[in-house]
Parts: sequence; C-alpha cells; structure tokens
Amino acid sequence: MSDQPMLDQHKRVIAEVIVEVPARLVDRTFDYEVPPALEQGVQIGSRVIVPFGPRKTQGYVLGLKLQTEQSEQKLKEVEQVLDEVPPLSPELIQLGQWMSEEYTCLTIQALQAMLPAVLKSTTTKRTVTNDGKQQVVYEVEDKVTIKEVQVVELAVTQEELENKLSELHAKAVKQREVARYIASINFGGNTSQSLDEESAARDEVSSGASAEISIEDRSELSKASMPDNKRDRTELEKHREILQVQRVVEECQTTRSTIKALEQAGIVRISKQELQRDPYQHRVFERTQPLTLTEMQQSVLGKITTSVDEQEFRPFLLHGVTGSGKTEIYLQSISYVLKNDKEAIVLVPEISLTPQMVDRFKGRFGDQVAVLHSRLSKGERYDEWRKIRDGKVKVAIGARSALFAPFRNLGLIIIDEEHEASYKQEETPKYHARDIAMFRGQYHQAPVILGSATPCLESFARAKKGVYTLLSLQERIFGQELPPVSIVDMREELHAGNRTMFSKTLHELINQCLEKKEQMVLFLNRRGFSTFVMCRDCGYVLQCPHCDISLTYHKSNNSHRCHYCGYTQPKLHECPECASDHIRFFGTGTQKVEEELYKHFPGIRVVRMDVDTTQQKGAHEKLLKRFGDHQADVLLGTQMIAKGLDFEKVTLVGVIAADSLLHLPDFRSAEKTFQLLTQVSGRAGRHKLPGHVVVQTYTPEHYSIQTAAQHDYEAFFNHEMQHRKQRGYPPYYYLTLITFTHEDLPFLIKESDQAVRWLKQQVSPNTLVLGPAASAIPKIKDRYRFQCMLKYKDEPQLAHVLSGFLQKHKQLIEKSKLHIQIDRNPQMLM
Repeated sequence: MSDQPMLDQHKRVIAEVIVEVPARLVDRTFDYEVPPALEQGVQIGSRVIVPFGPRKTQGYVLGLKLQTEQSEQKLKEVEQVLDEVPPLSPELIQLGQWMSEEYTCLTIQALQAMLPAVLKSTTTKRTVTNDGKQQVVYEVEDKVTIKEVQVVELAVTQEELENKLSELHAKAVKQREVARYIASINFGGNTSQSLDEESAARDEVSSGASAEISIEDRSELSKASMPDNKRDRTELEKHREILQVQRVVEECQTTRSTIKALEQAGIVRISKQELQRDPYQHRVFERTQPLTLTEMQQSVLGKITTSVDEQEFRPFLLHGVTGSGKTEIYLQSISYVLKNDKEAIVLVPEISLTPQMVDRFKGRFGDQVAVLHSRLSKGERYDEWRKIRDGKVKVAIGARSALFAPFRNLGLIIIDEEHEASYKQEETPKYHARDIAMFRGQYHQAPVILGSATPCLESFARAKKGVYTLLSLQERIFGQELPPVSIVDMREELHAGNRTMFSKTLHELINQCLEKKEQMVLFLNRRGFSTFVMCRDCGYVLQCPHCDISLTYHKSNNSHRCHYCGYTQPKLHECPECASDHIRFFGTGTQKVEEELYKHFPGIRVVRMDVDTTQQKGAHEKLLKRFGDHQADVLLGTQMIAKGLDFEKVTLVGVIAADSLLHLPDFRSAEKTFQLLTQVSGRAGRHKLPGHVVVQTYTPEHYSIQTAAQHDYEAFFNHEMQHRKQRGYPPYYYLTLITFTHEDLPFLIKESDQAVRWLKQQVSPNTLVLGPAASAIPKIKDRYRFQCMLKYKDEPQLAHVLSGFLQKHKQLIEKSKLHIQIDRNPQMLM
C-alpha cells in the first residue's frame, strides 16, 4: 500500500514543507503549492527547493493536502524536487517529530540527524547585475555526489582489434596486451540505475570503459590470450566487464585518444553509467556457517525467534559474560529474521569494533550487509545508505546513527555493548540510541536486543522489574573459566622502591608472555605522554588559554595539546611565569607507556591504538590486522581496545591505572570503572589458552575494583544501587541537565540565575532544581559554563515546561548569544 494520501488530481496540491533553517521562529511547516509538472514527483518525505523570504532553501515535505489556511494569492510554489525516492519515510518523519518534543530540539535538527551529510544543503549568496542594478541572489547547493564511469561497448574479435590499433598507430601499445586486458579484467556487478534518473549534483566523475562482446567471441578471445583458468572464463561469461579508462591507460600503456579513436572509427560505443562506491570492494570475506549453539544459547535464541514469529515488540536484555557467544546469537537471530523477509539493524559503540564485526557479518550475510560509520567518506556513506533505501540490502551495521537506516520492514534491532556512553549523542539533538531503538521497535512490532556483559544500571533495573525480558549467558562457550584477576596495590610497589609504571607482577607476566610467544593487551585510559606539565620552582601548571583544563604533552610531535578545543603549542622549555627551566612532566599516557615498554623489554613489538594513531581512514582495521596476524606482541590502547575484540593468542591483560575514571566528578564513575575493568579483562583467555589479568591501582579496596576482579556483576549492581538511592540518582530519579554558556562571566551568572528562578516556579514541588553553579570544567573554547540540574521521579509536563523555557528566552538567546543546551537523561555531567 502506498504511503501517499489519495489526492484529487483536478485540484491543486499543497505541500507542507519544513525548511532547513535551524531557528525556533520557523520550526514549523509552511504551505507551498505544487505545480502540475511536479505533482508526480512531490511525495511525503521528499527533499524540495522552495523560495523562503528573499532566498531559496531546501526543505522536506511532511504532508500533502488540498486546502490551505493561507491566502491563495500569497502561496508560493515548490521549485524543484531533488529525489526520485524520498529520503524520509512516514515512520522517520513521525520519529523526528517525537524527537523534537522528547529532546527539546528543533524538528529540522531531528530530521537532519537521520540523513547522510550529502543530503544537507548549503546556501551560497552572490551579487549579480540585472538591468544595471545589483541584486543579491541565494542559490541552494545540493552536495550529493554520484560517481560516473564512461562505458565503452566493444564488439570485435581480437584480430580485428589488433588490426585497428595498428592502423591507428598505437605506438606505445603492445596490441596483444590490450586485447588480453580487455578479455581478462572483470569488474562486474557495480552498475546501477541510470544517471539521468538521479536529480543530484554530479561532482565526482571518473572515466571508464567496458567490453561487451558475444559469448562466442569472448570465449575465443580468452582462449587466445588468457591462461587456462576455468574460474576466470566462467566469471567472464557471467559478468559484463567494466573497464575504467584510467586503468586501461595505466595498465596497457595506452592513451585516452586511442579509445576515442576507436569510438570515432565505429568500433566502440561510449555511454555513461553510475558506479556505486563500496568501501569494501577490495576485501574478500570468507563465508562462515552457523555454529552449533550451547544449550543456554539455544534457549536464548528460542525466546527471540518466538517474539519474531509473534510479530511482537519486546525489549530483551541479553546479559552474557565476556566470551559467552552473544555475537553468534545476534547472527542466528538475524538469519531467522531474513528468512521471514524482514530487515535488521545492528549497532556497535566504537569505530574500532567495526572491523571484526564487519568481518563476522559480511562473512555470514555477504552483500546483504551495509556498513554505516563516520570513518567512511561522505560518498561511500551515501552509497551505503542508498543500498538500504533502495532495498538492495537487508542488514545495516554501524555506530549510533545507523539506527536511522531507512528500512521499511524492520524485524529486529540489536544494540551491542548497550552500556556504552557513546550511544548518547552529545550534540543537538541529544538523543540516546536506546530510546530510538524502542520507538522503531514499537513502530514495526519487532524485538529489540540490548546486549552487554556489564549492562548499565538503568537497563538491569528495568529487567529486574520486568520492563525488559532478561536473557542470561553465564558461561563461556568453550567452557573456559573466566581469567583470574590479580589486584596490585601500587602504593606498596612505591614503598618497595619500584618507581616504574609496571608492578613486579605485571613485569614478570609480560616476560613470561614474550617467552611463550603469546600476546597481551595493556590498557590505559589516557592518551598522550604526560597528563600535565608543571614548573617545580613556582608551581605554574600549563593550561589551555581557551579552556579551564591543563594541556597534555604529546611526545610524538613535541607539543602540548588541549583535548577539548584542539589548541596546541610547542614543547615548553622554561616557565612562562618565573623563567625557570625546572619543568617536570607529570602523569602517564599511552605514548609514555609505549616508550617504557621498549625500554624495559628490548625487542618487544607494540601496536598502540588511541585517538592519535587512528585518525586516518582505515587505521583501526590496519592496526588490528597487524596484531591479529601476530606482527606485534602487545596491543596497547585506551578504551577503544577494552571491548568486543577477540584474539586467540591473548593470554595477558594489564590495566596500568585502574583509577583513571574512578575519581571523576560524575555519579557514574564507579559504574564506568567496573564496566571498563570487566570488559578489558574479558579479552584474555577467550580460546584454548588460559588467561590472566593484572589490575594496578592506588585504591584496591574500592568495591568497583573488587567486584570487577571477581567478575561479579550482581554484587556490583546491589552495592551501587544503594549509593544511587541514598544520593537520589538514576535509576531512582530522572535527570535533566541545563547548561548555559557565554563569553561574559558576570552576564552569564546574572542571566542563568534569573532563568533558573523562573524554571523553579514552573515545575512541580517534588522536582528538585539544583544550581546554577559553575560546571566541572568552567570554560571551554572561550565560553564560560554554568549548569542547572533537575531531579524528579515524575514530571509529566516537563517537555512542555522546557519548550516554554526556551521560548521565553529566545530573544535573549538571539540578541546576546547566550547558549542554552538541554540534555534529558545526560551521560556526561562535566
């Protein structure tokens, strides 16, 4: 059934359009008349170009109707439709409107969050002269990039081709090589719809060529010029060859003019086709078969498939210890969904998880999988998104935003490592992927699986109450014991005279691991070399001039860097305050650990993974492949290596400093510490070889460290819930964080205080309003920061109150550049 309403073709059609202008004053739809020529193209969810004030802008059609409340004389027309297939489905439009209310953001911001970056327009302003008068013209730029190739269709035998090339005096070409190349090269399967059908800017164009001859001629050609390879000949007969001109030129030492001359001679015909970008086109994924499940896994899978059969929305919390086989359950659940002709979305929290996860899902489902994450180019991401929109794939795997994949028949949503804070977007709209998954699951009446060895407290509390269905996997699939954990008190190491960053226990185990030619993972949640720099004479600490935070020293490029705004300055050699050269570097980062490893263990091979080493595209995959191919002994890194990775020879995990998160001003610090320690411990001994974990800490008595060492989630949960109840934090209370920022501190203090006073009068008496007070980091990027915290158990009108709050202060926001951000259920309080 079509999603379009039935419209009388004899009456004019009115489109309700929301424009891409992120302002609260225009956060609604505007009526535009659809001219007869565009009536077939304008659909609900279409991108359109419309006049808006003095300029043209891009908008989205959210509805179609036959009448308008506006004066018919004033109604403007839709000028252009940008897509043959609308990028927004009715479901996604409904989701965007819900997000706008739930997260107190603009509707257009919610809709834009769902779409690839290339679909978002930019407006350019230029001045033109018209009849001697200057006029300002606004033009909308559509940034969609479609990659073109020129295709040369060839219908000659090898002998005819060589003769023609000789006639054309192709001096630099060995004639037989040209024929052999055309006969043997195979690009098949990448063509798609005609470019003429795409109403998009064609910014990225490359030339190409294809040879299409009869099977008989092709067979003769291959016999004459190819090795006797049955597979190659079979592929030739199955596919149409697409020969890109640039590759022909390079590999055959020919020229573009040669190919052009062949066209002019009537031997070939050149046409254009679209070539979709595939980030994995040069990768070969070994196909895998479903594994035999344990009895416990089979029980869990049965409950999920029953929900699929009943077409019932049901949230499952899959709580399984590390190495218990959660991924295989995901794979077999998806396989079941695909057999029912439905689709699935799989979320992973970190870009570093995607290489191994992509291998597993591509290996099982092949070309049915689209991959969406931020490290793809804009063009690659757009083409992967189009595969989903056009129904060419059935599975989407990716980070947070992959949850907006434009499937229309979802049968399953999976959020792996559901406890991860990265599932919460910290920019507007500040949504949580878990909430979006529940919305889409309800819409499609499909199950949602939240999987983790260390679920967040809110999720586990909901499972305890029966809001989620709890599924448990308490044993590893190969029957191994969870690795023993040794807690080392670094205070005692210091008293014993050990001033290195490696305890005696860890030092000995590293040596044993190297002797056995096994591998290890070393974890430290700080990048850089030193965490702060101080003058020993006057106590001066080097800080960022734009943020209230100390600069981190990075030895690799001899610079001090701010991890909040990106400010950098050269290495400090003398104190700016007292001119002393007694500069000392305090704290430890991953760069320093790497240097110390080379110093204490000669010949050791280290792969370091942190933000600094993984900035280039494909860096995660290359580094993990090096480690997986046993080209390194140590995988050293930050939290990106703490979860999801599975390497057969890893038998040792070392946590350099378990306290790095424990003492942050955040009520979730104990929970995050427990989760990281448990997750990184789970990298050891996952296969036949037994594992061991060493946790170095200055607070060994803390319950988060003790329970993590015992692999006891329930004990941690019970202990932490007591603390949350006493202090009034989730899951016993809901939180909303309001952050005010401005460049002028006195102005900020005055306005935030007045705003919070008004807010206190609007909420119910049982809602606790704290602040305003300076944030934990009082200044970032030259803007001072104050916060207000709302704690409540039940505030049904809160969305309405917060919307009114922004409405009341909209003039102040626009005139004074005061920024107000509202974060419902925040994950970060700093």
